[in-house]
Amino acid sequence: MAKLIYATLASLDGYIADEHGLFDWAAPDADVHGFINDLVRPQGLQLYGRRMYEVMSVWQSDFPHPEHPAYLHDFAAIWRNTEKIVFSTTLPAATTPRTRIERSFDPQLVRALKQEQQGEIGIGGAQIAAQALQVGLVDEYHLFVAPVIVGAGTPALPDGLRSPLILLDTRRFAGGMVYLRYAFANP
Repeated sequence: MAKLIYATLASLDGYIADEHGLFDWAAPDADVHGFINDLVRPQGLQLYGRRMYEVMSVWQSDFPHPEHPAYLHDFAAIWRNTEKIVFSTTLPAATTPRTRIERSFDPQLVRALKQEQQGEIGIGGAQIAAQALQVGLVDEYHLFVAPVIVGAGTPALPDGLRSPLILLDTRRFAGGMVYLRYAFANP
Protein backbone atom coordinates (compact mmCIF):
# COMPACT_ATOMS: atom_id res chain seq x y z
CA MET A 1 0.00 0.00 0.00
CA ALA A 2 1.34 3.43 -0.94
CA LYS A 3 1.58 6.43 1.35
CA LEU A 4 0.02 9.69 0.14
CA ILE A 5 2.48 12.56 0.65
CA TYR A 6 1.53 16.24 0.61
CA ALA A 7 4.68 18.31 0.17
CA THR A 8 4.69 22.07 -0.17
CA LEU A 9 6.82 25.16 0.23
CA ALA A 10 5.22 27.81 2.41
CA SER A 11 5.95 31.07 4.16
CA LEU A 12 6.45 31.08 7.91
CA ASP A 13 2.85 32.28 8.25
CA GLY A 14 1.58 29.29 6.25
CA TYR A 15 0.94 30.56 2.71
CA ILE A 16 2.02 28.85 -0.51
CA ALA A 17 1.35 31.98 -2.56
CA ASP A 18 0.93 35.57 -1.48
CA GLU A 19 -2.21 37.67 -1.97
CA HIS A 20 -1.14 38.41 -5.57
CA GLY A 21 -0.64 34.74 -6.38
CA LEU A 22 3.16 35.05 -6.36
CA PHE A 23 5.45 32.45 -4.83
CA ASP A 24 8.87 33.57 -6.08
CA TRP A 25 9.86 34.17 -2.45
CA ALA A 26 9.75 30.37 -1.95
CA ALA A 27 12.07 29.45 -4.83
CA PRO A 28 14.34 26.67 -3.57
CA ASP A 29 18.09 27.11 -3.85
CA ALA A 30 20.35 24.33 -5.21
CA ASP A 31 20.62 22.57 -1.84
CA VAL A 32 16.86 22.56 -1.20
CA HIS A 33 16.03 21.64 -4.80
CA GLY A 34 18.42 18.69 -4.70
CA PHE A 35 16.76 17.52 -1.47
CA ILE A 36 13.32 17.86 -3.07
CA ASN A 37 14.52 15.89 -6.10
CA ASP A 38 15.50 13.02 -3.81
CA LEU A 39 12.12 13.18 -2.03
CA VAL A 40 10.01 13.01 -5.19
CA ARG A 41 12.22 10.61 -7.16
CA PRO A 42 10.55 7.47 -5.71
CA GLN A 43 7.01 8.78 -6.30
CA GLY A 44 5.65 6.96 -9.33
CA LEU A 45 2.41 8.96 -9.33
CA GLN A 46 1.54 12.59 -8.68
CA LEU A 47 -1.98 13.89 -8.06
CA TYR A 48 -2.58 17.53 -8.99
CA GLY A 49 -5.28 20.12 -9.10
CA ARG A 50 -5.51 22.09 -12.35
CA ARG A 51 -3.58 25.16 -11.19
CA MET A 52 -0.68 23.18 -9.76
CA TYR A 53 -0.55 21.04 -12.89
CA GLU A 54 -0.39 24.14 -15.07
CA VAL A 55 2.47 25.53 -12.95
CA MET A 56 4.34 22.24 -13.01
CA SER A 57 3.84 21.51 -16.72
CA VAL A 58 6.70 23.90 -17.53
CA TRP A 59 8.97 20.94 -16.67
CA GLN A 60 7.68 19.12 -19.76
CA SER A 61 8.74 21.87 -22.17
CA ASP A 62 12.17 23.09 -23.18
CA PHE A 63 12.75 24.22 -19.61
CA PRO A 64 15.31 23.93 -18.19
CA HIS A 65 17.68 25.34 -20.79
CA PRO A 66 21.02 23.62 -21.40
CA GLU A 67 22.88 26.28 -19.41
CA HIS A 68 20.76 25.73 -16.28
CA PRO A 69 22.22 23.72 -13.38
CA ALA A 70 22.11 19.92 -13.25
CA TYR A 71 19.58 19.80 -10.37
CA LEU A 72 16.95 21.49 -12.58
CA HIS A 73 17.58 18.98 -15.38
CA ASP A 74 17.31 16.20 -12.80
CA PHE A 75 13.95 17.48 -11.56
CA ALA A 76 12.65 17.85 -15.12
CA ALA A 77 13.56 14.23 -15.87
CA ILE A 78 11.86 13.05 -12.66
CA TRP A 79 8.70 15.05 -13.48
CA ARG A 80 8.56 13.84 -17.08
CA ASN A 81 8.89 10.19 -16.00
CA THR A 82 6.18 10.37 -13.35
CA GLU A 83 2.57 9.39 -14.01
CA LYS A 84 0.16 12.22 -13.28
CA ILE A 85 -3.56 12.49 -12.54
CA VAL A 86 -5.11 15.96 -12.71
CA PHE A 87 -8.43 16.60 -10.98
CA SER A 88 -10.14 19.34 -12.96
CA THR A 89 -13.62 20.23 -14.13
CA THR A 90 -12.30 22.85 -16.56
CA LEU A 91 -9.12 21.49 -18.17
CA PRO A 92 -10.19 20.25 -21.61
CA ALA A 93 -7.32 17.77 -22.01
CA ALA A 94 -3.89 16.93 -20.65
CA THR A 95 -1.08 18.90 -22.23
CA THR A 96 1.68 16.52 -21.15
CA PRO A 97 2.37 12.82 -21.66
CA ARG A 98 1.79 10.32 -18.84
CA THR A 99 -1.16 12.43 -17.66
CA ARG A 100 -4.84 11.68 -17.33
CA ILE A 101 -7.71 13.93 -16.32
CA GLU A 102 -10.32 13.09 -13.69
CA ARG A 103 -13.29 15.45 -13.66
CA SER A 104 -13.74 15.49 -9.89
CA PHE A 105 -11.81 14.54 -6.80
CA ASP A 106 -12.95 11.08 -5.82
CA PRO A 107 -11.72 9.82 -2.42
CA GLN A 108 -12.57 6.23 -3.44
CA LEU A 109 -10.30 6.51 -6.49
CA VAL A 110 -7.47 7.82 -4.33
CA ARG A 111 -8.01 5.01 -1.80
CA ALA A 112 -7.87 2.49 -4.65
CA LEU A 113 -4.68 4.07 -6.02
CA LYS A 114 -3.09 3.84 -2.57
CA GLN A 115 -4.05 0.13 -2.43
CA GLU A 116 -2.70 -0.59 -5.93
CA GLN A 117 0.57 1.34 -5.71
CA GLN A 118 3.69 0.63 -3.71
CA GLY A 119 5.91 3.27 -2.10
CA GLU A 120 4.67 6.84 -2.31
CA ILE A 121 2.14 8.93 -4.19
CA GLY A 122 2.56 12.71 -4.18
CA ILE A 123 -0.29 15.20 -4.03
CA GLY A 124 0.24 18.82 -5.03
CA GLY A 125 -1.91 21.90 -4.97
CA ALA A 126 -3.55 23.38 -1.90
CA GLN A 127 -7.15 22.84 -2.99
CA ILE A 128 -6.79 19.22 -4.03
CA ALA A 129 -4.62 18.45 -1.00
CA ALA A 130 -7.25 20.09 1.24
CA GLN A 131 -9.87 17.67 -0.07
CA ALA A 132 -7.59 14.70 0.60
CA LEU A 133 -6.67 16.02 4.05
CA GLN A 134 -10.30 16.56 5.03
CA VAL A 135 -11.17 12.92 4.36
CA GLY A 136 -8.04 11.54 6.04
CA LEU A 137 -6.22 10.28 2.94
CA VAL A 138 -2.89 12.04 3.47
CA ASP A 139 -0.34 9.98 5.39
CA GLU A 140 2.53 12.47 5.59
CA TYR A 141 2.98 16.23 5.35
CA HIS A 142 6.35 17.50 4.10
CA LEU A 143 6.61 21.23 4.73
CA PHE A 144 9.42 23.45 3.50
CA VAL A 145 9.19 26.69 5.48
CA ALA A 146 10.64 29.68 3.65
CA PRO A 147 12.20 32.42 5.79
CA VAL A 148 9.55 35.01 4.92
CA ILE A 149 6.19 36.27 6.19
CA VAL A 150 3.81 37.29 3.40
CA GLY A 151 0.74 38.30 5.42
CA ALA A 152 -2.01 36.82 3.24
CA GLY A 153 -2.60 34.54 0.28
CA THR A 154 -3.30 30.89 -0.43
CA PRO A 155 -2.99 28.83 2.76
CA ALA A 156 -0.99 25.60 2.72
CA LEU A 157 -3.60 23.89 4.90
CA PRO A 158 -7.39 24.20 4.88
CA ASP A 159 -9.28 26.07 7.57
CA GLY A 160 -10.86 23.86 10.18
CA LEU A 161 -8.43 20.96 9.79
CA ARG A 162 -7.41 19.58 13.15
CA SER A 163 -5.15 16.56 13.49
CA PRO A 164 -2.41 15.38 15.81
CA LEU A 165 0.95 14.98 14.07
CA ILE A 166 4.08 12.95 14.71
CA LEU A 167 7.39 14.63 13.82
CA LEU A 168 9.44 12.25 11.67
CA ASP A 169 12.29 14.42 10.41
CA THR A 170 13.68 17.95 10.24
CA ARG A 171 16.43 19.67 8.30
CA ARG A 172 17.73 23.21 8.27
CA PHE A 173 19.23 24.56 5.05
CA ALA A 174 21.95 27.20 4.79
CA GLY A 175 19.61 29.65 3.03
CA GLY A 176 17.23 29.65 6.00
CA MET A 177 14.61 27.25 4.69
CA VAL A 178 13.53 24.51 7.12
CA TYR A 179 12.13 21.09 6.22
CA LEU A 180 9.57 19.46 8.51
CA ARG A 181 8.24 15.96 7.91
CA TYR A 182 5.16 14.86 9.83
CA ALA A 183 2.95 11.78 9.86
CA PHE A 184 -0.72 12.21 10.57
CA ALA A 185 -1.48 10.41 13.83
CA ASN A 186 -4.65 8.42 14.20
CA PRO A 187 -6.98 10.39 16.48
